[in-house]
Amino acid sequence: MLEVAALFYGLLASFIMASASRNKREARGHPPILTLFGWAMLSFSAVMGAMLLAYAGWLLLTGAVG
Repeated sequence: MLEVAALFYGLLASFIMASASRNKREARGHPPILTLFGWAMLSFSAVMGAMLLAYAGWLLLTGAVG
């Protein structure tokens, strides 16, 4: 199930970045839904990164790893 989620996340991120870059190249504004999904992907990535770092730190402090 994790593989499907990772694939979906990658496809969605690729589509968002390709659309944003095409709009910038053509000097057009971004549709509101594209901006919304872009911010949502950015927020999700930042939160998951912070949570994984906190989990890794917790594992190191409790001696579960090493």
